[in-house]
Amino acid sequence: MGRHYVGLDVSLETTSVCVLDERGGALWRGKVASTPEAIAAAIRAHAPEVERVGLETGPLCTWHWHALREAGLPVVCLDARHAKAALSMQLNKTDANDAYGLAQIVRTGWYKEVAVKDLDSQRVRARCCRPAPSSSTCGATSGPRSEGS
Repeated sequence: MGRHYVGLDVSLETTSVCVLDERGGALWRGKVASTPEAIAAAIRAHAPEVERVGLETGPLCTWHWHALREAGLPVVCLDARHAKAALSMQLNKTDANDAYGLAQIVRTGWYKEVAVKDLDSQRVRARCCRPAPSSSTCGATSGPRSEGS
C-alpha cells in the first residue's frame, strides 16, 4: 500500500487536508472541522499508512499537535516562516493548495520542525506573561484630576 503523508492547513473553523502517497500523488483532498477528533478521523480514513502529518505553527497549533499525538498520529509542527517560503512558489494560494504544499514538504523531509511546549508550560506562560491591568481598567480614582475635583 505504501506510506502516506498528510498536510493540514488549519483555520479557525475548517482544516484543509491533503493526503499524498510516497511518490507525491494526491490520494485525497478535503475539508474537515478544525477539531482534533475530526482531523484524526479524516487521517485514519484516508491515510491508513500515515508516515508523517505536517501542520504549521499558529494559534491552534499547540492544541492540535498535542491532541493528534495523543491519538497516536506522527505529527510534526513546521516553522511557519520556513513553510511560507516554500509555499510562496505556488501560483494559486488557497487553503487546499497550502495543505498540498505542506504534505509535499513533510514527504520530502524539507522542513524545519518546531518544538511544541507541553500544555502545562503554556499555562504557566499565559499566567506569567499577562500584562498588568492599567489604572483605567481597574476603576482607580487616584490621579491628577481626582484630587481637587
